[in-house]
Amino acid sequence: MTGCGGEARAGHADPGGSMAPLGCAAVSLAATLHAVAARRPEQAALRVAAGATVATTLTFAELDTAMRRGAAALGALGLTPGSPPGEAAPDAAEVVGDRVVVLCPSGALFVEALYAVWAAGLVAVPVNPASVARELAAVLADVDAGAVIVHRDLRAVVDQAGDAVGAPPPVLVVDDDTGVAQAVDSAARPLAAPVDGDPEQLALLQYTAGTTGRPKGAMLRHRNLLANHCQLAATKLHVDGDDRVLCVLPLSHIYALNVALAYPLACGASVVIAPRFDAAESLALIAEQGVSGLLAAPPMLAMWAQAPGVDELDLSRVRFAVSGAAPLSPSVLRRFYHRWGVPVYEGYGLTETAPVLTTTAVTGDTRPGSVGHPLPEVELRLLGEDGQPVRRGDPGEVWARGPNVFAGYWRDPTETARALRDGWLATGDVGYEQDEALHLVDRKRDLVIVSGFNVYPREVEDVLTAHPKVADAAVVGVPDPTTGEAVKALVQPVPGQAPTAAELAAHCDGQLARFKIPAQVAIVDELPVGPAGKVMRAMLRG
Repeated sequence: MTGCGGEARAGHADPGGSMAPLGCAAVSLAATLHAVAARRPEQAALRVAAGATVATTLTFAELDTAMRRGAAALGALGLTPGSPPGEAAPDAAEVVGDRVVVLCPSGALFVEALYAVWAAGLVAVPVNPASVARELAAVLADVDAGAVIVHRDLRAVVDQAGDAVGAPPPVLVVDDDTGVAQAVDSAARPLAAPVDGDPEQLALLQYTAGTTGRPKGAMLRHRNLLANHCQLAATKLHVDGDDRVLCVLPLSHIYALNVALAYPLACGASVVIAPRFDAAESLALIAEQGVSGLLAAPPMLAMWAQAPGVDELDLSRVRFAVSGAAPLSPSVLRRFYHRWGVPVYEGYGLTETAPVLTTTAVTGDTRPGSVGHPLPEVELRLLGEDGQPVRRGDPGEVWARGPNVFAGYWRDPTETARALRDGWLATGDVGYEQDEALHLVDRKRDLVIVSGFNVYPREVEDVLTAHPKVADAAVVGVPDPTTGEAVKALVQPVPGQAPTAAELAAHCDGQLARFKIPAQVAIVDELPVGPAGKVMRAMLRG
């Protein structure tokens, strides 16, 4: 974090007596899973829910076997594994493994496919199963996919996308009865040993719209993903074989994929996967499975905080919750803690950082407003518009450096050069330092400028959600002929209560400068959110 003298500071660890995940000593994510399976073969790795109960359970040994069978089958297709720079010769260029698109709902098949791709030394390209053919076609064309692994229910989307790109890659159709190996052919093959690989090998192309609106593939190496595991294990988010971690986010999202799935598996913990979110069903699942850790987005925590029947369930094993993917309102944090009595650790990160940069779990201080301290080996600095460090307490753009920072954007040197400079990542987020912790103000692109004055939507949203009749709120800028832009607030009321615009204006008066008080207020049944729980602001500006 940037101090008064402008120096960059790295995060510090609070290990809490935890054991580092096996990935800290491994070279790839597939090798990590293989090592855990050797130590805990009969322990449940995955518990996949159907509604409020678990319908499918896979042990580490079973998942390892499925991974290795799938890897052997992918190898039989003739797909080429990657090699890092200098492997064949000191000056040899990097050979990027063939890219395999994974289009499956959250569940065991997604996990098996993902790890099979890694075990074969290939590059996984997870795609949101809600994608339409146009979106999938853009990814297929950009990555020049060597194969697509798709759930049978989504086959039509792949066919439509394949027609659009002209020469579609081989398509492997999987379902509950057909895994990756069977999708290639029914031949019995010896189990493949996971490719030894190298931590510098490309593991993942994670697509993100970023600031341009055009999808960009963030290149994440095995070492980036594994580094985040080791960093998290040095905080109060350490988990082990006694833990059961609930994942209710789409596994195609980086937060779910690396923090809620790959990290617990590397530590020998069980991952309880809810393919879709339903507040009542997930609460019953938490109680039934003795879940100890919750990894969710703010809207889910808000629903759990006010769901009926919480006090009647046995939630005694829950010891922490993590909020990620979008900013957490202080009022939701307080409501959840009051109802559940467990800490909610808020973090901050990006797809490009695998994904976590900071978390309140570093120190355990969960006071509202902060997104915590940098993880071990992460350096942050805050820069002004002139590119110079800002004074302590002043807002500046967050720049980050660390072993979890990505390698750049796939086949996009222009955007890579804009994002990475001398190893530092320009996040596009604005924050300030207080007590050595990072406080986020907002995304630079979400800034609203009223008569030349900056309005950060999150500041206004935090004030609005503190009103007793407001469940959630989102703020955007809309054109105004006099001030350039005006502040527009969309408010989701507490069920059965609808605040008036006058009530909200009176509530904001004295807490916000006059130019920050919403000039327009719209009451909505619910805010539009994406699969990861982020408010889709572009839909609100109309």
